[in-house]
Amino acid sequence: MAPRQTYTVLLPFPTGGGHWSSVGQELDLLDVEASALFSAGRLELKKTEAGESASASIPAKKATTKKAE
Repeated sequence: MAPRQTYTVLLPFPTGGGHWSSVGQELDLLDVEASALFSAGRLELKKTEAGESASASIPAKKATTKKAE
């Protein structure tokens, strides 16, 4: 099953059945569902504390080359 991510609504859009999303609403969407809305600037990916701390704790690897002696 494809993972869903949480997005925050920046600009309202129709969600179907005559209903609209509201600004600040959080939606769990598949990447396929969110791609066009994200590209149009209507959604932003919700920042999670766990995701931020995990990425901050992983140091960036630097490319190094060893000289032959």
